[in-house]
Amino acid sequence: MRAALAAAEAGVRTSLVMLPRSVHGQGERHGFVPQLIATARAKGVCGYIGDGASRWPAVHVKDAAALYGLAGEHAPAGSVLNAVGDEGVPVREIAEAIGRHLDLPARSLPAEEFDGMLMRLLSTDMPASSTITQQLLGWKPTHAGLIEDIEQGHYFV
Repeated sequence: MRAALAAAEAGVRTSLVMLPRSVHGQGERHGFVPQLIATARAKGVCGYIGDGASRWPAVHVKDAAALYGLAGEHAPAGSVLNAVGDEGVPVREIAEAIGRHLDLPARSLPAEEFDGMLMRLLSTDMPASSTITQQLLGWKPTHAGLIEDIEQGHYFV
């Protein structure tokens, strides 16, 4: 990131595209949602930490790809762009959507029930916005949001 911004200061046209926690879409098998699904299957419950209000930003992979194209063609040198479609989906809603598909209950679990990285992700509130990116480049996320993608069953093959 520092190298790209330094290059922009030296006259090289660069921009940075910041991706949220979840870049989702058909075929995703290695991100955090598949980890949550695997954990739910193993435990027999779709868990979240505390009240599940921590927010998780997300973007559909096709929307992120469109932003990369716009960044390469039109972004001002040194711009930092947020690729955010869903500004903050509560983790509880993610667990409930997974639970509906797996026919498992969703409920709060102690943080120790989750592996280290998942524990941090599930317990940290990380809302994000792409308002400035949308205004700058005219980019608009148009594909399914994270909950809709989960409910369409793309993760459960």
